[in-house]
Amino acid sequence: MIVGILGMGAYALSLESILKHNNIKVMMWSRFDEEKEHLKKYRCNDKLLNGYKISDKTSLTSSLEEIINNSDLLIISIPAAFIEELVCDMSIFTDKNTNILIASKGIEHSGVFLSDIVKNNIRTRNIAVMSGGTFAKDIILGCPIGFSVAGTNNRIVNLVKSVFSNEYVRVQEVKSIRSIEILGSLKNVIAIGAGIIDGLDQNESTKNAFLTMATFDMQKILKIFRCNMNDVISFSGIGDLFLTCSSVSSRNYTFGKLVGQKKDYEKYSKDITVEGLYTLESIHLLLRNKRVKINTIDLIYNVVINKKDPNILLEFIKN
Repeated sequence: MIVGILGMGAYALSLESILKHNNIKVMMWSRFDEEKEHLKKYRCNDKLLNGYKISDKTSLTSSLEEIINNSDLLIISIPAAFIEELVCDMSIFTDKNTNILIASKGIEHSGVFLSDIVKNNIRTRNIAVMSGGTFAKDIILGCPIGFSVAGTNNRIVNLVKSVFSNEYVRVQEVKSIRSIEILGSLKNVIAIGAGIIDGLDQNESTKNAFLTMATFDMQKILKIFRCNMNDVISFSGIGDLFLTCSSVSSRNYTFGKLVGQKKDYEKYSKDITVEGLYTLESIHLLLRNKRVKINTIDLIYNVVINKKDPNILLEFIKN
């Protein structure tokens, strides 16, 4: 068994740590030779994940053909904004039996879900999505964590469970790929809202009120896409939401806090990837195309994109 990880970012490295613990051979890919050569030389990237070294047995490549031809399972772990380009490049080396796990979170800028990008470009029957409330820095420590997974068939779901499950990693099956994609995307956007509330110097009770209302909106969106509303109670739902909305380790929360404080949040988003910012425009477009109004999404969009006064979030809570 060889698992190929497409990406060499912090989250990709943390997934490698689980597979290393499970004695599964790993190959990692990066489009950037400089990134690959650095990891090959030092076996770590302290700028991304300080102190963690990948296995000596983990091989590294910048060839898509090599990693696809040699892997039993391919894991996509790069920012959502770059997935369409990657998948198009992958298509010439894949077939109907290729096993693909999407570990990235978000919705493509034109409002297309990541699993649909894969389906539209790769003729595989085996696609899964995995998400959960996990920070890379915690994963490498072997802390007890949980993921939700859903797939196009039982075979791909069981494969993902078999390679990731162990004494500290719990993998919970959810029936709908769309549920996991929606929840994994929304939590990044809502985390921006939670950060805005804290940036306005509000108390925990006020932020809790906002998050409660946002959770109801998450259920509404699940219903719009004909998903099980109860999926919000999962590792990919409130499990991920609670983590992302309450920690300074969350880039989305930190970005939102800067927005609430009216500090230079635009510079912050230029220096690092804020997935929630990218997803905010995508989910807003998606809902607008369906002619649906979701209060929390519209408010965060108006504050961040339309530069409205952040205090409109507080008015929403009060009214």
